[in-house]
Amino acid sequence: MAYDTLIVEVEDYVSLIRLNRPDALNALNSKLMKELASAVQAADRDDNVRVIVLTGSEKAFAAGADVKEMAEKTFTEVYFDNLFGVEAEIIGQVRKPIIAAVSGYCLGGGCELAMLSDFIIASDTAKFGQPEINLGIVAGMGGTQRLTRFVGKSKSMDMHLTGRFMESAEAERCGLVSRVFPAKDLMTEVMKIADKIVEKSLLSSMAVKECVNRAQETTLAEGLLFERRVFHAMFATEDQKEGMAAFLEKRQPQFRDK
Repeated sequence: MAYDTLIVEVEDYVSLIRLNRPDALNALNSKLMKELASAVQAADRDDNVRVIVLTGSEKAFAAGADVKEMAEKTFTEVYFDNLFGVEAEIIGQVRKPIIAAVSGYCLGGGCELAMLSDFIIASDTAKFGQPEINLGIVAGMGGTQRLTRFVGKSKSMDMHLTGRFMESAEAERCGLVSRVFPAKDLMTEVMKIADKIVEKSLLSSMAVKECVNRAQETTLAEGLLFERRVFHAMFATEDQKEGMAAFLEKRQPQFRDK
């Protein structure tokens, strides 16, 4: 499928989705978000995709939501349209692993979009921020909620109230970012990581995603029970038998997602 605001490539079981509004630093407008929701849904349904990589350009992952599009909107319009709400929910419900590869500016809605992924790999040029307060608004796609869960109340308050940017080294230290690489190596390293996930059982990958996400949504006791039941359920799969047999036989497993 052709998109106006995205470049999508599928190769070796990885769907690489690149935000493509270079003149606007990949600012998120309604069209981009609708196309992105469609693209990730398509990847989630595609048997030739096992991992999704979401990225932008070297200069900007996404520099925020498109202020030009939003500036004259009224409360009634954004409320009835549920601005960005439906698309964010669709992205958040994708069952296959999503990696955000972030270089340059990752601000406002861009930072919120990166946090909708399962983990973030950043370049040493990445800058994260939630500067909505400078526009007289607050984050609207999960920024106050997800950033607080990633970095804690104090840093989240600091970023939201002052609008300051967080560079990649600090983002890695406080748990927003998983790993940091030089900008020139970012996509090579991200694709290596994606390839590692491709090798695993997709059943296991999806189960891991469900379990880890549950940790943010419930109590420890309920989370442990959920994890244990998923662990038990995996013994009904052929991939569990193959994985354990391969371990005992000292060979590489050949998973079949069954």
